[in-house]
Amino acid sequence: MSWDPQQYLRFAGQRLRPALDLIAHIPLEHPQTVVDLGCGTGNVTRILRDRWPQAHITGVDGSPQMLSEARKVKADIAWEQSQLDVWDPTEKYDLIFSNAALHWLDDHPALFAKLAGNVAGGGVLAVQMPRNFAAPSHTLMHELALSAPWRDVLARVLRPMPVLEPAAYYNLLAARAHSIDIWETEYLQILEGENPVAEWTKGTWLAPLLAALAPGAHEAFEFEYRQRVAQAYPRRPDGKTLFPFRRLFIVAVL
Repeated sequence: MSWDPQQYLRFAGQRLRPALDLIAHIPLEHPQTVVDLGCGTGNVTRILRDRWPQAHITGVDGSPQMLSEARKVKADIAWEQSQLDVWDPTEKYDLIFSNAALHWLDDHPALFAKLAGNVAGGGVLAVQMPRNFAAPSHTLMHELALSAPWRDVLARVLRPMPVLEPAAYYNLLAARAHSIDIWETEYLQILEGENPVAEWTKGTWLAPLLAALAPGAHEAFEFEYRQRVAQAYPRRPDGKTLFPFRRLFIVAVL
């Protein structure tokens, strides 16, 4: 599946805020090596560069489209194209940072063990993942995908609950970590425009479903989803649409 950087960046401000909240809780003064896993267009990676100007910063992403956008802005950052599920560094990092990326990967027990093993002693694993999958924005999408005529194609693409409960991540990291900070925040996102929740998901969770469908079916599925999600998130009289969105944060000192 190819990513659309412009669609993703339509809500750049709202997508950036959780990354800033995660960065603010990282207890490192002078890390020497920092990697941003799932760096996308590099917006957050450049903030990491500003936060730790003396560090060697690497941005890793599997999408050539996203990395092409990232490279448009000159910065002292090493960009690396790699799918995160096969990323296998030869060095340990003082900070492994990942904002809104690891929910795309399966087998989190094995994944987090691997990532923790790639953090240098005294370093930090800092992760933010959406955990909004029980909200109408996502449940309506899944219900539609499991109905005729789309279920034969889309049932294999669905990942209803890709992120574990917060306590599960504590259990995965507690034996390895010196300290762990885990919390959730639900942002009440105030969006503008026509059917903005549908536009939001089109840049992320809806994208692989649409990519799996043939032309014609693609358009029909998106039309029906947009109708349903507009009813679940109606535009207010002031023109705004309220979109509550929950996110999970993990900061582990290893």
